[in-house]
Amino acid sequence: MKRFSSRRGFANEGGYWAEVPAIPGCATEGDSWDELISNLHEAIEGCLSVDSSQLEVDGKSQILELAI
Repeated sequence: MKRFSSRRGFANEGGYWAEVPAIPGCATEGDSWDELISNLHEAIEGCLSVDSSQLEVDGKSQILELAI
């Protein structure tokens, strides 16, 4: 299982925000701490998921799937 560090803080309008510096564009928010953590898990999974059926493969390449 891979571990990611996140930067978290209080949102001006209330609640919390978080971002994952190792994954550009991976950010989320939540009204409570528990909601933020849940949303952060979902955001990381979403940012790392790729539909392999959308990848183009020719005779010189192949798809390699890794579990992290």
